[in-house]
Amino acid sequence: MRSPPKRRSRSAEISAVAGRVTLLHRLEYLAFRGAVAALRALPERWALALGGSVGWLAGSLLRVRRGVADANLARAFPDRDPRWRDRVARASYRTLGREAVATFLFAGEPAERVRARTPDPLGEAALLEAVRAGRGVVLLTGHFGNWEMAGGAAAARGAPLAAVAARQANRLFDDALVANRARLGIATIRRGDARREVMRALREGRVVGMVADQDARRRGAFVDFLGTPASTVRGPALFALRAGAPLFLGTCVALPGQPGRYRCEVEEVRCDRTGDVAEDVRRLTAAHAAALTERVRREPEQYFWQHRRWRTPPPAGGV
Repeated sequence: MRSPPKRRSRSAEISAVAGRVTLLHRLEYLAFRGAVAALRALPERWALALGGSVGWLAGSLLRVRRGVADANLARAFPDRDPRWRDRVARASYRTLGREAVATFLFAGEPAERVRARTPDPLGEAALLEAVRAGRGVVLLTGHFGNWEMAGGAAAARGAPLAAVAARQANRLFDDALVANRARLGIATIRRGDARREVMRALREGRVVGMVADQDARRRGAFVDFLGTPASTVRGPALFALRAGAPLFLGTCVALPGQPGRYRCEVEEVRCDRTGDVAEDVRRLTAAHAAALTERVRREPEQYFWQHRRWRTPPPAGGV
């Protein structure tokens, strides 16, 4: 008997329809372009403030995924009082709304404009020195502040960046995102091709950018994140170790009172090596999760608390 067909993954389903552009896709894209045009007609400060207000409305009145955000904050900060956590939750929604608008407003800006928005990144010299070494660099970020700007700031300073990104279901959106990255010299690696293309990019001496703080289901390594074991993608650490490439964490957050300008920080993440690949992958994964934890604890209102980061429990019997 013929075995039943396997159920396709969400990424496979998206890839299968990626070539089709439906009427709904066109309407969605036209609405999106119209909204961006309207925002760009406003003074930049007003547009960003409007985005922050929409974010506040979503979190405080509409309570979109507010239960998830509140539960995550209670888990990460059990010793803080509920009023403090409520303030952080509201502020995080405001951050999310403002930076979503910023991402659309600033998309496709030339390198000199991006450099002006991200003055004097902390750790820039170490990153560019690693690039010049020619072994490639793995550059991680998290859903913290404006994560799109983290890669843009590096590319605008000459880092040959390739970003790992999922394909969008709406091909018009997807094409626009790829084109915006390309204007800064950023290549796009599809997530489904990452196993092969990331190693190729590292061998070519590129900087490979990835977002690495989403729940990785059962495939992930369970390492501490904000005080609780969290399933975390192994890929970034594995790629870095296989290629002999350094791994950096980069983040960008809006400068207080200066909307549209960012404080960017990048640092190399290291761990003690044992020579055992599986153990070294776990250690390096734990190290970059710890580095992001430090930044989230310092500025919790910048984090994306609306994601179910601890959705997958560790296996019975321990991590």
